[in-house]
Amino acid sequence: MNAVIAAAARRAIRELPDELVSQIAAGEVVERPASVVRELVDNALDAGAKQIHVRLLAGGVRSIVVEDDGIGIPAQELPLALKRHATSKIGSLLDLEQVATMGFRGEALAAVASVSELALTSRTVDAPHATRLDARSGELVPAARAVGTSVEVRELFFSTPARRKFLKTDATEAAHCLEAVRRHALARPDVGFAVWQDGKLFAQWRAASAEQRLRDVLGEEFVAHSRPLQDSVGALQLHGRIGLPEAARARADHQYVYVNGRFVRDRLIAHGLRSAYEDVLHGARQPAYVLFIGIDPARVDVNVHPTKIEVRFRDARELHQGVRHAAENALAPTRAGLGALPTATDPPPSPSAGRNPFVPPPWSPTPLMQGKLALERLSTLYAQEPPPPWAETAPAATSAQAAAEDLPLGQALAQLGGAYVLAQNAMGLVIVDMHAAHERVVYERLKATLGERALQAQPLLIPLSFAATPAEMAAAQQHQQALLDLGLDVSPLSAGTLAVRSRPSALPDADLAELVRAVLAELAQLDASQVVQRARDDLLATMACHGAVRANRRLSLAEMNALLRQMEATERADQCNHGRPTWRQVTLKELDAMFLRGR
Repeated sequence: MNAVIAAAARRAIRELPDELVSQIAAGEVVERPASVVRELVDNALDAGAKQIHVRLLAGGVRSIVVEDDGIGIPAQELPLALKRHATSKIGSLLDLEQVATMGFRGEALAAVASVSELALTSRTVDAPHATRLDARSGELVPAARAVGTSVEVRELFFSTPARRKFLKTDATEAAHCLEAVRRHALARPDVGFAVWQDGKLFAQWRAASAEQRLRDVLGEEFVAHSRPLQDSVGALQLHGRIGLPEAARARADHQYVYVNGRFVRDRLIAHGLRSAYEDVLHGARQPAYVLFIGIDPARVDVNVHPTKIEVRFRDARELHQGVRHAAENALAPTRAGLGALPTATDPPPSPSAGRNPFVPPPWSPTPLMQGKLALERLSTLYAQEPPPPWAETAPAATSAQAAAEDLPLGQALAQLGGAYVLAQNAMGLVIVDMHAAHERVVYERLKATLGERALQAQPLLIPLSFAATPAEMAAAQQHQQALLDLGLDVSPLSAGTLAVRSRPSALPDADLAELVRAVLAELAQLDASQVVQRARDDLLATMACHGAVRANRRLSLAEMNALLRQMEATERADQCNHGRPTWRQVTLKELDAMFLRGR
């Protein structure tokens, strides 16, 4: 062993051969055929292309050809285009700090050429003919093509067969290539894209409006199950479409985020969007969305990774909060308030943009509720099964003469199975899960009532101590006030030990050590105010669940109508706090079909 270490220590420092340097760089830039497609389409868009064709053989392993009608490359610059870190897009550090193009590192063509057989054919508008460059031989020859550029990549990874073994089937690689083009197509509706696989047209998107491109790429179902998002937060410009909670998917395969037109994967943005769905998404479902973020290029660093798919923001907190609030505002209005009613089978129509036009009516606790909202007395409050608070405070039920079609959720007809309210509106029958609906109403009221007040704490007679990691010790000291806001008095007891001297009153049975560890882990990763707000909302959701009207509770028609009116005026009333739907529409057309009317 010592001999081996000594031999290793005697190795001299030497420069790596250029070919090996290029192949190392290719390992960062070129992961699979889709990586090549992404880089070449980036270059085509930077060249001003309005039509881009991608041709694949064997999923791109045998051949990738990307053709564009951009401005082209002068013949004398073709050899330089294949050199590492040669580019026309930046020329100084200032340019690098304000990148406005898709490509800028000058690595892609050189990296691809080092692991494939690459040829470049291009023609500018003032050239009498195109010129073709073979990357292996360096030979320049005249060629025939219109103005623009064609890049041919054949036998990818032929020089590194070990990497070729890691590729999947041709169909899988072709699907990844198609996804790479799809991401560009969503961001550039003004450009036409066509993808060919083994000589057959795989997919095509003609130049169109932004809305039509969304329909063409993601389908009518996504548009029907989503809402427009448009907001301006400080230096951020946000727009796109955000999927409804009930249309969430099992996989995160319909999540597209763009920063200044560049598709990115960013955990900060993803967390901000996911946070907006916290109490409207059921289980582990994944929301669907397309979000475009406009920001000053000087405030974002795109030179984080050679693939350019990761970025870093100067003000991460502003971005996270801006994205979350914009998504929350888009999701807050109910479909009943917007006049778009969900049916039992058909997707809901796409509502118009804008904030919720309905403002929940002022609510003051009844005498029974006053003085009992404190968290430490929660169990006493909800053990009594009091009359529904909305029955006392809601507007008077609509008179029998009022037309049902004037009310989005209609007029109550009856109670079914002790759990559902049946109502009639202009479209037909409305079915409401009364516990889920009332749970949302109570939850939103509690949030508005408690506001930003700290949660009630219960002192411990005997402090709880537990061993803590250095990271947990640091988080406890840095975020002491945030912990107190959650009812947790946590402080160092000794080196490597934390002591807990109080707990939230509403969680008397929680595993206190695990609770503190979980909160400290979130505080170390997220902004303290976000952690406090989320924890508070979780506790209020528990309160709302206990305070909502229970199944088998007999309600009068007046109480049912009061609940319907409150649902129409409450944000996020389409889902309960656990993400389950609160109501469904069965149209007259659907009822006619059930009974074969008109046949």
